[in-house]
Amino acid sequence: MESILKRIKDNKIEIVRFEQTDMFGISRSRLIPARHFKSKAENGLNFFIGHLGADSMSNFIPGTGYNEEKGYADAIMFPDLDTFQVIPWWENTAKILIEPTYEGKSVPAHPRVVARKQLEELHEMGYSLLSAHEHEFYVVDGHTRNPVVNDYNAQSTIRMYECAPFIHQLVRDLPKVGIDIECIENEFGPGQHEITYKPSFGIKAADNAFTYKCSIKEIAKQHNLVATFMSKPYDNASGSSCHYNHSLWDVDGKKSLMLDSRSDKLSEVAKYWIAGNLYHAAALSLLMGPTINCRKRYKPFSFAPTNATWGYDNRTCAVRVKINGECTYIENRMGSAGSNPYLVLAATVAAGIDGIKNKLPLPDNVTGSAYVPEDVPDKTSEIPTTMESAVEAFVQDEVMRRAFGEEFTKCFVAIKESEIKRANKANCSGIIWDRNNYFEYL
Repeated sequence: MESILKRIKDNKIEIVRFEQTDMFGISRSRLIPARHFKSKAENGLNFFIGHLGADSMSNFIPGTGYNEEKGYADAIMFPDLDTFQVIPWWENTAKILIEPTYEGKSVPAHPRVVARKQLEELHEMGYSLLSAHEHEFYVVDGHTRNPVVNDYNAQSTIRMYECAPFIHQLVRDLPKVGIDIECIENEFGPGQHEITYKPSFGIKAADNAFTYKCSIKEIAKQHNLVATFMSKPYDNASGSSCHYNHSLWDVDGKKSLMLDSRSDKLSEVAKYWIAGNLYHAAALSLLMGPTINCRKRYKPFSFAPTNATWGYDNRTCAVRVKINGECTYIENRMGSAGSNPYLVLAATVAAGIDGIKNKLPLPDNVTGSAYVPEDVPDKTSEIPTTMESAVEAFVQDEVMRRAFGEEFTKCFVAIKESEIKRANKANCSGIIWDRNNYFEYL
């Protein structure tokens, strides 16, 4: 606390943004004058709990357990002091991440709480997780909503020039809020970009991804641009992914546990972990592709996975393994950009834990294309392509339901069922309804 108060004074901070994720990964916040920071941090901040039971546009959904059932009450929010950051693009402003309590207890359905719970169980088993989310996003003109670049010439250097001032500010400012950028490139979609950054251990990885998405959207607005993490903003263009790159380490984060030191091949624990993610892939897909729009990304020959497969450096599979000594890692490619990074982490860990505990067998890896039936092992399950089937897969998966808890399941499923009904009522194959609900805020 004393360190934060000194930073507030030294940086002439006037406002501190008390900020949290909702179910969609959208930032919800209240601004607190800096002179009240200490009091609010220690005594708690009232914040409407109903955001957990709302859709992306703050329509409050009945039956979630967090609206009418609680009389539309407030939660009491407390900050994680380790997450305090000065925001360089907001004048004299800082931010801190918060979590809710209700009637003196932590709220079990909150995405950050869910993720921490899974990491704590993993820690008790003797493991830690090093990870980073790899998001793609589209950049469009803030007035016309046309992409900043109209062609599909991926990684062409000249395409970056159209929004060079925006890119330069990201390079300058993202590291100041903890995002250590490693690489920037343009992708196959018109105006589509990808920025990768250094991984972190534990919950900090999801905090980084949450901060990364919100920061990019805010900085884009300063350049009269809109950055969207909507998973499939254009029917005829590439979807935006959130590949989840991660590796298992010992509990102290000192030694990678991904390889068998005698053979330089995957260790037994790594195999069990991958097997768990494949075994629960259908249920995971609801959390890694959680909107109606996300389901449109899972198409053959699109570099998005369509089945529960794995392979070495194989981009057609759901799980891609990169062998590189201590730097060996797993890339779960099911994640869509419109996902909540806390739920992506939690889902991956919950499935991996089950793989380790039950020593689930790893199916054969795919050496050809996972889009070609002849190259895929027999009895390989498919990734659901509709929200209805994804919801059913999650509800029927007892392991995943138990890991996330009945309170989360009730809330999340109610939101998804409401989303299905509204999309069907719109009687639209998608892109207009999708954009109205996801483009601006996801």
